[in-house]
Amino acid sequence: MTMSAGELVEQDIRMNKVKQKISGCFRTLHGAQVFARIRGYLSTCRKQGRNIWEACYQAVIGQPFMPNVPASGP
Repeated sequence: MTMSAGELVEQDIRMNKVKQKISGCFRTLHGAQVFARIRGYLSTCRKQGRNIWEACYQAVIGQPFMPNVPASGP
C-alpha cells in the first residue's frame, strides 16, 4: 500500500501535534526548532527508505544523509 503525498504530509504534521499534546508546549522557540529539524530529517530518511538508526549514527558522526533532489527544469 502506498500513501499519497497528502497522507505523508498529514502524518508528519500529526507527530508534531502529538508532541504538543503530550508536553503541553515547547518551552523555547529554539527547542521547537530543534525538534522540527530532527523530525524533518528522520521523516526524509524514512521516505527515502533509509535505516533510521543508521541515519542517526551517520548524523552524529558528522556524515548526515543527503537526500536525492531531482533536477528542475526541462
